[in-house]
This record gives sequence, C-alpha cells and structure tokens, in this order.
Amino acid sequence: MSTRAANDNTQTSRWLLSTDWLAGRCDDPDLVVVDGSYHLPAANRDARAEYRAAHIPGAVFFDIEEIADHSSDLPHMLPSAEAFAAAAGALGIGNRTKIIVYDSIGLFSAARVWWTFRVFGAEHAFILDGGLPKWVAEGRPVESGEGLRERRKFSARKKEQAVKAVEDVRQALRSGSAQVVDARSAERFRGEAPEPRPGLRSGHMPGSRNVPYAGLIEDGRLVSADRIGAAFAAGGVDLDKPIVTSCGSGVTAAILWLALDALGKEPAGLYDGSWVDWGSRPDLPVATGP
Repeated sequence: MSTRAANDNTQTSRWLLSTDWLAGRCDDPDLVVVDGSYHLPAANRDARAEYRAAHIPGAVFFDIEEIADHSSDLPHMLPSAEAFAAAAGALGIGNRTKIIVYDSIGLFSAARVWWTFRVFGAEHAFILDGGLPKWVAEGRPVESGEGLRERRKFSARKKEQAVKAVEDVRQALRSGSAQVVDARSAERFRGEAPEPRPGLRSGHMPGSRNVPYAGLIEDGRLVSADRIGAAFAAGGVDLDKPIVTSCGSGVTAAILWLALDALGKEPAGLYDGSWVDWGSRPDLPVATGP
C-alpha cells in the first residue's frame, strides 16, 4: 500500500479537496462540480460521451476544445475573456461560485481547467483529489445525461502575466530570465519518441529542462511535497528562480504549475502553445538528447 493510500485524507496542495469533502456537498447551490476530462487524440476516447454515460451527480462538462480560441490553428488555446465569461456563465458558474474540477484519469486535464478558471479570475476554483476514479472506487454515486444549471454572470479578468506566448519563451531562453520546464516524457523531450500529433518535430527547446508530469502523480493523485521537490531537483530546476511551464499542448504544464504551487513556488507563467507551437515552426531551433 502506498503512503497516500494509508493516509488518504492528506492533500499535498491547498487547491485539492477530498472526495469525503465533496460527498456531503453535491447539492450545495453555491458549488459547481466540473468534469474537465480531456484525452489526447491517440487515446481514441470521447471525453464528452464518457461524461454523458457517468459523471458525479450535478456535474457540468467543461470542453477545453470548445471553450478555446477558435481563431488559432493551435489546439485548445485560451479563449478571450469575453468568450470565457459567456461559457462559464452558461455552465452556471459565477464569480462567487465554488468550483470543484475533476477528470476521468485522476489528475490530468483537471489541472488545466483549474488553471484556466484561475487565469480568468475565479478565486474559488479547486481540484477533486483523485478525480472520478477515486470517487467511483469508493462506491460513490454517478449519474448519466447532461448536467444543466441556471445561467449565472461571470466577469472574467484575464491574468495576462500568467500566460506566455512563443516570443516570451524565446526571450526567457535567450536571456536566462526564466527557466522553461517541460512536462513531457523524457523520451519525447530527448527526441527518442514521436510526438502524438502529426507534423511536429521531435525534441525540445534548447536550454529547457525536463520534469515529466507522470513522476508527480501516483494513483491519480499529486505526490508528496518532498517527492515534488526531488523531481524538480532531478530535472536541474532552481526553485528560487522564475519558471515557465510547458508541455505538449498546454495541458500537463498545468500539473507542473499545481505541483510548484504546492511548494510555495508559483510559476512565472505557462506557455499556452507549448510544443505543438514550437515544434511546428521551422524557424525555431530544436535540440535532442538530454
């Protein structure tokens, strides 16, 4: 049995709430449970269909592909503040709403949805520790269909400094003003494994560091603060210097954000385009190997 299993009510992060906490509050009108599930194209899974088949009672579905900037060729880039406000309001979420995000893997895309809410000014956004797998494993109820809530007004205020574009990242790498930390697997980072999206070069941004997100998760839950610190140290990251998180398409970079925040080291930003942006541009350099 893992340490987390033996001490099941301990959350590494202040943004994680337990299944026990949620179980008695599903009917709270000021709380909205959000299914933020998303799967990579290669997984051949339909997150919305899975949500319709079984979700936590009362949960609404946050589609990161739909609530996105459709003027961009890149996948699920952040929408405008106005578009996000309309989408959040349509889900029954207001600025004072307590938001509990989960996903069907345990801890994967829920971190991205949580980060998105916080970028747009939601002060009470949290993540369900262990997600849907833990909820179901404990024998808690699920329901099918679409969750519908009364529309609310959400006033979005985008925290621009938290979102980095390619030029911000180029400058950080060039000047050393921030460390760019990539959440992809070591094999993808080194260019030894193909990218899951077609048309992308293999490798990494020269000068970036690698802390695979999978090493920060055990049984669908964030590992202890000590293990988080050890993972970043192994990746050569100085926690006392600014950090920009990156990954394949901006999803698991948010897991790095959550993990760093758990150490009291909130990142300087998240590269929204991540490798799908950098790796698709022939004018940008690519490194392989460690």
